[in-house]
Amino acid sequence: MSMSPHTLSSQDLLAFLNYLKSCHNTTRQRQICIRNYCMACLMVEAGLRVGEVVKLRIEHLWFSSKPVITLVVSEAIAKNHVLRSIPVSERLTFAILDIAESYWGVPDQTGYEYAFSGGNGTEPLTSRQVERIFSKAGLKSIGRPVNPHMLRHTFATRLMKVTDMRTVQMLLGHSNLSSTQVYTHPDADGMRQAIDAVSFQPRS
Repeated sequence: MSMSPHTLSSQDLLAFLNYLKSCHNTTRQRQICIRNYCMACLMVEAGLRVGEVVKLRIEHLWFSSKPVITLVVSEAIAKNHVLRSIPVSERLTFAILDIAESYWGVPDQTGYEYAFSGGNGTEPLTSRQVERIFSKAGLKSIGRPVNPHMLRHTFATRLMKVTDMRTVQMLLGHSNLSSTQVYTHPDADGMRQAIDAVSFQPRS
């Protein structure tokens, strides 16, 4: 029997994202927080895998002096080497604007720099580094670790509530529809809404 993937409730997701945006005291800490927040948005707003996020270059997110409207995950980046295009949400657009101004500075016109670099500024963060960053932020914000898979799963589960499985498959970059079917299982928010919908209201 397949298990429903772990997701974040709306409340926990908001707390986690708010923590990523505000956990700073110095200018450098603020830059790092903006970087981490943008990475999280790419997973929960666009469904990217952590391995795809760390391979992104500035040109994937920033074109002609503004955020891209559509994020193109190229064959070279995608886990299964299948290109996919994802519309960029408003939240992600603002996250890209923030990182462009505060972290990238004035992006090189070639756009070949990695979008999310490590301490030396030239090499990208590794997937393991991102996992540690999110785990620590989860413990601080909601009292339990958060991993990149949970953010991608949360994105997919939310999508399943508003669109068809084929669309979800394309946005997630699944080769087989069977990989997408796991998101047909209800999450905690969905079950709570169902209970609230059928519950009798107390008499006034």
